[in-house]
Amino acid sequence: MVMAIASIESTMASSSSSSSSSSILTMHHDIIHTHILTRLDATTLASTAATCSHLRHLCHDNHLWQKTAATTWPSLLDPTICHVISTFPNGHRSIFSDAFHTLHQYSSYSNDHRPLPPPPELISAVDIHYKGKPVFSRIRQTKTEKNMFLSSPLWIEIMEPNELVPMPVKFVRKEEEWIKHLEDNLYLSWILIDPTRKRSMNVSSQKPVSVRRHWLTRDVEILFSVIMAGETRRATEMVQCMVKVTCCGKVGGELHVREVNLVMEDMDGGKVSGKEGVGILMKAMEFGERKKVGGEGEMKMRFERFLNLVRERREMKFRRKKQWDGFSMVVAFVVCVWFCYLAGF
Repeated sequence: MVMAIASIESTMASSSSSSSSSSILTMHHDIIHTHILTRLDATTLASTAATCSHLRHLCHDNHLWQKTAATTWPSLLDPTICHVISTFPNGHRSIFSDAFHTLHQYSSYSNDHRPLPPPPELISAVDIHYKGKPVFSRIRQTKTEKNMFLSSPLWIEIMEPNELVPMPVKFVRKEEEWIKHLEDNLYLSWILIDPTRKRSMNVSSQKPVSVRRHWLTRDVEILFSVIMAGETRRATEMVQCMVKVTCCGKVGGELHVREVNLVMEDMDGGKVSGKEGVGILMKAMEFGERKKVGGEGEMKMRFERFLNLVRERREMKFRRKKQWDGFSMVVAFVVCVWFCYLAGF
């Protein structure tokens, strides 16, 4: 495997030389496909496709990308997902193009980007990895045209009620050390797929932005967050798309996943409705920029900045309310004195 990847990298590095690039072209395409391309990850495969037209043709094989997708996101092996992806213009390559990197969109969309009608349904493909190995994979189809969904806060729950999924993680008494261990070794991907427009995006920060214990239940809450643009001049001008994984267990025992859900919060800390949330997601999916995360702490910094923004807006609202209450009391006192004066008291 190492020699295969090295041969590709050597070819990519020396592609400007016709003599060196011709050496890889003399190989039979079955050898390149079977012994080299099938061993590459998605990033290297995409780079290899940009080397020359011959390799680009070989790298565009959908079965190759399907196998790579199954390794990266086992949830995409589901027959329902496979059928939906088969209708995409570039098959599984379209999923990698849209969902491999994290959404990176802060500024509000221009007026040219008109509101997009919600699709009949959204498909969620969720995968959790621990130390690089898949430990949880699930899909969920969400009907977005129901009145209950549109009028209620946006909430997509992946697991069934009372379901518990064990994870190969054990509680330890040293809580700080254990929390750091989860932050370093857990990875979550939440791909939202729009079967109608044949687009997708990843709404997870991939690495946890926060791991905490619930103050009452003592359950472990693992948060993944992506900040995205919303509607201008409203509390939803910037929103947080947050995935929360709730786990339970006892010290010395295994960790069990109890809930995996997706919610959206605005800059006031309130929950965004299903109708407004789907509209924001559709714009982000269609026009949002995808970028590779710059560093391990970048997503956590974005999460903390958003929390600070919510805190500042709440404090500002509290000060305004306090000032208005003081003003109302003064007005009420003046009116009372005036009526007393007119009544001759």
